[in-house]
Amino acid sequence: MQNCFRTIPLIALVSVLLIPVAAFSDESHKIFILHSYEENHVCGQPQHDGIVKALASAGFVEGQNLELQTYYMDTKTTNNTPDLIQQQADRAIELIAAFKPDVLVTLDDNAFRTVGMELADTDIAVVFCGMNAQPEDYHAQKPCIESRTVPGHNITGIYEKLHVADAIRVHSRILPGLKTVKILVDESPTGKAITKQIEIELTSEAVTSDYDMVIVRSFEEYQEEIFRANSDPSVGVIYPVALLLKDNDGNTYTAPQIFEWTTKHSTKPEMALNYAFTRLGLFGGAAVDFFAMGEQAGNMAAKILSGTSAGSIPIEDAERYALAFNITRAKTLNITIPQAILLAADEIAQ
Repeated sequence: MQNCFRTIPLIALVSVLLIPVAAFSDESHKIFILHSYEENHVCGQPQHDGIVKALASAGFVEGQNLELQTYYMDTKTTNNTPDLIQQQADRAIELIAAFKPDVLVTLDDNAFRTVGMELADTDIAVVFCGMNAQPEDYHAQKPCIESRTVPGHNITGIYEKLHVADAIRVHSRILPGLKTVKILVDESPTGKAITKQIEIELTSEAVTSDYDMVIVRSFEEYQEEIFRANSDPSVGVIYPVALLLKDNDGNTYTAPQIFEWTTKHSTKPEMALNYAFTRLGLFGGAAVDFFAMGEQAGNMAAKILSGTSAGSIPIEDAERYALAFNITRAKTLNITIPQAILLAADEIAQ
């Protein structure tokens, strides 16, 4: 019996030691999450959810020891001109000044470029997530990121590696003899950044297929390129990363509308930039895991709340890609996905 009484305190001690340190603190911390997107966007919401999960896992829980404020700039659908984006940035800066967060987390480039950079060398730590442009290019515009290993200043974050070479390799296994991947990009600021990302990744990693990258300047040009790909037997796969287009009448098209049209008219399987794009109908493959990318950013924010300076935390690539496929799309295209690949998939959409 005596031994039993001795083990109870030991078990209790171990349990206490496993509780995140932040859970013992009554101090309230503040995080401001600034979306470039509208609410519930297919790219923004998974990042947001990943951030919140990582913070909670580190002991920072909204309503307990964490205050969380969110603002949606909606720069992809509604506020997508330079003037409107700047108006949203000005509003966000007003809200941030009033809230006085410990950490600002920016999602996608518009939020970082117009707000995050403006807060360089202030008392507010900045964590970017889903950055497409090169950090070095931002530093050339305004000193804010000295290097990826030691950013300095008050900024760090997650660079959105696209894993394009991995995506092509997966499609090559599904479609033996794949010759050419046709890549469609737009000329928005994010589109230009994605173009450079793709060039960097495919220059540094060997793939067996060729690629043809086309910049489309309108929805009509996008449609023409899809029809051209349909009639070109050398094109085996398309990579539609033109995610913000206007037609000749000035109407705006974003990913849901673009992909809906694409899956109705394209006869080629699509590589998906975001694994959730398979839920919008694209064929899929290896794609960025936006939830996991958000978790990485949330872990950085938690380190900062625990006392680590933002500028001492190395910038990270988005580490994880997800395997995701839309089975309905595969059947429409009469493509059989090897069972070994299906079994390894993270998500199967219908």
